[in-house]
Amino acid sequence: MPQPQTYANHVRLVPLYLAVLVVLSVDAGWSLYDLIAGPTTASVRATVVSAALVLLALYARGFALRAQDRVIRLEMRLRLRDVLPAELQPRIHDFTHDQLIALRFAGDRELPALAARVLQDGIRDRRTIKQLVADWQADDMRV
Repeated sequence: MPQPQTYANHVRLVPLYLAVLVVLSVDAGWSLYDLIAGPTTASVRATVVSAALVLLALYARGFALRAQDRVIRLEMRLRLRDVLPAELQPRIHDFTHDQLIALRFAGDRELPALAARVLQDGIRDRRTIKQLVADWQADDMRV
């Protein structure tokens, strides 16, 4: 049985993705070395293609994370509409993306008080907000 998700272990690392990124980066470095050592048409082509592959891998991950963050933002606004008291309802759109993304780990019972504190104290840092969560709700569907 997997370990329950907490603040300490919630970051998702995908070993195969990291391995592929390392291989692509090493290849890019090797290609650049070959290009510097003796420029040829083949070494130029290899350097351009290997650099493009590294960028592709980085952009693909970035695009997936950006899409995930947009879904989280929408999900949290809907969730806040359900759990916040009436006096905080008009402030739902005052939350920054980072605040919404960090608040997603809070359970429904603690979310209203934590959301009010985040707005009142102007806490914007994701890590700080996540560390304030007492009733951690795992997000096992993240990218």
